[in-house]
Formats: sequence, C-alpha cells, structure tokens
Amino acid sequence: MPARLPSFWIKATLAVGLVAAADVLLFEQQPGLGLALFALACVAVLPAVRTSRAAWPALGVAAILAAVQVERPTLVGVLLCILALAVAALAPRAAAGDDAWRWAQRLVMAGIKSLIGPLLDLKRILKVRARSRPLKVTAILLAAILPVCGGAIFLWLFASANPLISEGLATLALPEPDVGRVVFWAFVALPVWALLRPRGLRCTRAAPGMEGDVDLPGVTTASITVSLIVFNALFGLQNVLDVAFLWSGAGLPEGVSFADYAHRGAYALIATAVLAGLFVLVFLRPGSRTADSRLVRILVTAWVAQNLFLVASTVLRTLDYIEVYSLTRMRIAALLWMGLVALGLALICWRLLARKSSGWLLNANVLAAGVVLLGCSVVDLGAVAASWNVRHAREVGGKGVNLDVCYFGDLKGAGVVSLAELERRLPPGDFRDRIAWKRRMLAADVAVQQTAWRTWRWRDARRLERVQALTGESFARPASSGRNCEGALPPPPKPTAPLTPTPNPGT
Repeated sequence: MPARLPSFWIKATLAVGLVAAADVLLFEQQPGLGLALFALACVAVLPAVRTSRAAWPALGVAAILAAVQVERPTLVGVLLCILALAVAALAPRAAAGDDAWRWAQRLVMAGIKSLIGPLLDLKRILKVRARSRPLKVTAILLAAILPVCGGAIFLWLFASANPLISEGLATLALPEPDVGRVVFWAFVALPVWALLRPRGLRCTRAAPGMEGDVDLPGVTTASITVSLIVFNALFGLQNVLDVAFLWSGAGLPEGVSFADYAHRGAYALIATAVLAGLFVLVFLRPGSRTADSRLVRILVTAWVAQNLFLVASTVLRTLDYIEVYSLTRMRIAALLWMGLVALGLALICWRLLARKSSGWLLNANVLAAGVVLLGCSVVDLGAVAASWNVRHAREVGGKGVNLDVCYFGDLKGAGVVSLAELERRLPPGDFRDRIAWKRRMLAADVAVQQTAWRTWRWRDARRLERVQALTGESFARPASSGRNCEGALPPPPKPTAPLTPTPNPGT
C-alpha cells in the first residue's frame, strides 16, 4: 500500500522538529534538563499519531521515566524510557496477551527494520509522485540553465562596476560542514522515524522448544534422576562448609584469609546457581516425562532449595566483604543481581510444581527485572555507597578500612553531601583538610554544570543547597596545590646538603 502523503508529511514534520530539538537540547551537552525535555517531547508526539488504547499504559510509563530524568538522568532510566516508547509505538500491531518472548522478537525486528525504513518510505514517495505527476528531471535542469547562468553573468558585471557589491561578495563564505553534527542528526533521526513509523511485525509465535521432552542422546528420566542426586550431594557439601565457616563464624583453615573466602567465590557460586536454573529450565520442561516423575520433582525441589541457600551464602559473603572493606555501586548491583537470581530459581521451581507455562515464567522474570531496573534508575546508588562508606570509615571509629577519598571522584556529585556531613564531624587536622578540599572540588564541578539550563539537575540543585547549609561556603574551585586524588599535599622537597670542595692532593 502506498504511503498516505498527508499523514506521512505530518510525521515527517514531527521528525524534523524532534531532530531540531535534539540539536538544541542534547548536542555536545552533558545529560540534564535537556535530556528530560527531549524525552518528554518524544512522548508528546505519540498521541498525535497513535489512537490505540493498548499503547497508553506503555506511554504512561515512558512519560514517568522521562519526567524522572529531570531529577537525575541515568543510562538505565533512558534505556527503559526508550523501551517503553518502542512498546507504545508497536502496541497497536500486537496481539492481545503476547508474552515477553513475542515482544522481544517484535522489538528486535523493529530495530532491524528501522535501519532501512527511511529508504522504503523514500521509494514509496517516488512511486506516489510518479503516479500523480511525472517528474521530468531533465526538463527541470534545462529550464534552470537560463536563470542561473544569466543571473551569474549580471551579478559578475554589477560586482565589477560596484565596489560595495564586490566587497560584499568577498566577505561571503560557505559554512564549513560540521560532520559531527550531521552524524548526530542521523543518529537521532533513525530512532525518531522508527518511533513515528513503526514497521509491521505482527509476530505471534510462541517461544520455541520450551515444552515437552528434550530430544538429546542420553537424556532420559533415569539420567536426569541420577544427575539430580549427584548435584544435591555436591551442593550439600558446599552448603555444609558455608554453615561451618561462614554462618557460624568459626575460624578458617590456616592459609585461607577471610577476604579470600568471602570474596573470591561469590561470582563463581552465582554462576553455579545460574547453571542450575538453566538445567531445570531445559531438562524439566512442562509436559516432559521427567517433569511428571514424582521422584524427580522431589529432587528438583531439594536442589532449588539448596541453590537458594547457596545464593544466601553468597550474599552473606558479599556483605561481610563490604563490612570489612567498602561499598561501591558495582557491589550494590551485584547484590541486586543475586536477588534476581534467587527469585528466578524460585520461579522456575514454582513453574515446575504448579505446571505454569513458559510464557508465564518469562513474563514473571521480565517483570522482576523491570522493577529492579526501574528502582535503580530512581535511587542514587552512588549516594548510598558514599553515605555507607562515610559512616563505616576507620577514621570515624568504624570497622572498615580507611576512607577511599579517590572513589568520591568517581561518584562526583553523589558523594558531595556525605563529605560535607563528614567534614562537620571531624576535628581539625590533616584528614579534615583533605575532606574539605575534596568536597570543594566536587561541589565546584557540580555548580558549574548547574549554571547551564540544559545540564541542570533537580537532585544536584538540592545537593548544593544542602552543602551550603552545612558549610556556609560558596562553590569556588579551590587551588589544587599539587594535591593527589586523596587530597594529600605533596611531600616537601628534601633539603640538599651544601657541596663541600674536594681537596686537591696535588696542592
């Protein structure tokens, strides 16, 4: 079907407007208020081209996520907002009750087709114009020869006779092409156009290979039963060791440090739990002979329970490690990931026992991951880590290590309030001087970013108000004086001994 030109040109005008808005709000700018305004503009154009009620829930989520960027722009929040906009644009083409797998196929194919979408639309435009009014390019070029060439000749003659015209022409210069800006326009235009003109993708296929028996050599009910017995024994050994040394607080064997025991095995054990979940997911699918076996179901339930205890032990290892050392955003993310793994294992077990469908399992896991990611886009994990480290630093009587002042440089504005609060609690001395210098440096960087309206952030504005209330100082940038990232001054130069003349034995 040819494109309907009135509707098409409305969408083209909206796309040009969004690209122009992106140029003003985002080009060569740090993410801030400009990013939030552009996201809200993308949300605003969708109701003009979509009337389906199925799109409104996703559009509402996109509007909330776009508004959250005013508070503090985050990569996770932006990606979730883009995902919600894509779902809203494709919702009118989706069947009712589609699960996460079908939506994943639809979104992937929409992304692939968006790369060639502008070319397909250009081809349709040329076809429509060819039907309505033949476009003779040769005739247009021939007709343009006389006015262009004649006008150039007369302009040259006038320039020779009038110095004002010649000087004016001499000052004219073609603008140099800004390649970076053009690439930015194209980078924005492709997803914007895909948002306004989503492609078909009426995919309704269920997730393949998720039901029934696995047709693999050697995979039988007996082999899976024996495997589960072996796995339960091995996991039991690991859990008994964790109970003996981790949960009970008993001393570790000679040569094994607490840090090594608590930290080294955390990620390996989570990988073990993930593999266990995949084993149950693949080999004990609903409708298979193994899933119908009562003994297998008992063994699977016991194994999943052991996996959950294993994940709990891994969480305890990480918490103990944080207690002794420090908290970082990555360690918070690791704890959240462990929680998702535990929930996924529980859902897999419940799916087997309650005979739920594969679509139910996918939807439940996607919903859980979405809730966690949404929380991470709102909660400032950096501020959480900064506050914890300040409270537990050894310099203030905590059980942790010395405060890693350099890490606050990575946190940027997220740690400035915690530093100001710590500064008030410290007695005069070198450590307080270093904390005050680091706080001034970070606050000055945040204040500079807040002066431009495109990069303004509501959360940073509140942070600066809090810091000013605590310290009563302005946000002038202090002199570095050669300080390192810890705020420490360089050591004074060693005095050099005066040179003594060497006696000449010949005199």
